[in-house]
Amino acid sequence: MEKRKLKNSELDRKSISEFKEAKKTPIIVILDNIRSLNNIGSVFRTSDAFLIEKIYLCGITAQPPHKDIHKTALGATETVSWSYAEDTLDVIFKLKEEGIKVYAIEQAENSTMLHNFKTDLNSKYAIVFGNEVKGVQQKVVNLCDGVIEIPQLGSKHSLNISVSTGIVIWDLFSKMTFSTN
Repeated sequence: MEKRKLKNSELDRKSISEFKEAKKTPIIVILDNIRSLNNIGSVFRTSDAFLIEKIYLCGITAQPPHKDIHKTALGATETVSWSYAEDTLDVIFKLKEEGIKVYAIEQAENSTMLHNFKTDLNSKYAIVFGNEVKGVQQKVVNLCDGVIEIPQLGSKHSLNISVSTGIVIWDLFSKMTFSTN
C-alpha cells in the first residue's frame, strides 16, 4: 500500500536506556515560570523528539511527577534529563560560566529573527522560554547573550509556549544537524 501509515511497532523508538546513552543535541531548555502543566509536558515531549540535552524548570514551573505533566509528556519525563532551580538567574549564571550561549526567546529590541539566527556547530545553546502571560522576565533577558524572536505576521503576535518551543527547537536542531557549512 502506498503511503501506508506506519504502526508504532515500525517506528525506530529508543528505549529509555537507549535514549539516555544517545548523543544529545547540544541544546538546553530553560522554562522560566511556566504556569501550565500541559505546556510543561509538551516541552518534555518535544525535547525527547529532538534528543535535547536537558530541561531546567525554574520558579513556579511545576516538576514531575504530576498527572497533568504526564498527560502531555507521554513518558518523556523519564527520558529527558531535567532539574529544578528556584531562580532562573542562577541557572543562567551557571551555564554561562560553562561557556554555554544563552538566548531568550522573546520579542525585544535588537532581537535576531529566528530565520536569521546562525548556529555555531562547536557551541552549546540554552534557550529560555517565559511565562504564558508575562514572557521571559526582563532581568533574565538582560542576562542573556541575546534574544531570538519568532517572526509573526498576524494580529496577535503571541504563540503558546509549547508551540514556540517546538518551532525554535526544530529550527535550531535542523541548523545544527543538517547544516552543510
